[in-house]
Amino acid sequence: MNFVKSSLCIALVSGLSFSAFADVDVYGKANVTVQSSDDGEGSFTEIKSNASRFGLKGSEKITDGLEAVYKFEFQVDVSDADSKGDNDDNISARNQYVGLKGAYGQVVVGRNDTALKQSQGKLDLFNDLEGDIKNVFKGENRLGDSITYTSKSYEGFKVLATFIAEDDVDADNGYSMAVTYGDAALKKSAVYASVAADSEVNGYDVVRASIQGKVESFKLGAMYQTQEKVDGSAEAGGYLLNAAYSMGKNTFKVQYQAMDFDDSDDKTAVSVGVDHKFNKNIKVFGFYSSFDMDNNVDQDYVGLGMEYKF
Repeated sequence: MNFVKSSLCIALVSGLSFSAFADVDVYGKANVTVQSSDDGEGSFTEIKSNASRFGLKGSEKITDGLEAVYKFEFQVDVSDADSKGDNDDNISARNQYVGLKGAYGQVVVGRNDTALKQSQGKLDLFNDLEGDIKNVFKGENRLGDSITYTSKSYEGFKVLATFIAEDDVDADNGYSMAVTYGDAALKKSAVYASVAADSEVNGYDVVRASIQGKVESFKLGAMYQTQEKVDGSAEAGGYLLNAAYSMGKNTFKVQYQAMDFDDSDDKTAVSVGVDHKFNKNIKVFGFYSSFDMDNNVDQDYVGLGMEYKF
């Protein structure tokens, strides 16, 4: 299976003509950590690939004011293998879609992050690592059978909407909506904020409000979320607070996350870390993440890693 997947990817790239390939943006990143992990039964050492990926994306003009857009992104596990060095699951799908972009925004069809997932922007300081907010909060969904609309920016505001088709006569379609304000990278605005909601998405209804701001060398962020299973069997509410301080090429980070459940199965997560950037594409980093689970075993992780973007 691994050979087949790899062959398909190679064929996709090699099958493009040189003229077409010149219009394709090839990108990716490798993020790998060496870490001591304790999932509740004692610590062990492992090497993890943290959402390492490669992708192809581009666009083509159809008429004045209208163009076709596409993205085919794959996640690559560059570390995990069995005793023979084989791994049939080292390539998996990420965002993959095709669509249209024009004066009123963009519509894409395929597999994509939902509007609610996109609404967090770059708030999660430990995204893709053990301290990723998805380990406490629901709503971090990337789903197929979806249509996503993203509006143009109007006075800094954008509207995002996702429709998820449930290809089952007994299932309900899902809907995800978000309104955002500002620049998620905090380069064009000092504040980024959003309000988002999911209805019948991956088994949950979710409401989320997020805000992140920059003051000199500090970035401060907060998120509040409520979530409920669609069958009403579990309700919860929680929040996230974080801060990052940049000093030269170093960024120091701390993040706290808590979720209170109606059945007392509360969860909290604390992460601290530091990044050192060599340049805009290469960094090394370290982190410590700890999870306190009321009705489950506690978890602790310490890691050192490197990220290279291309």
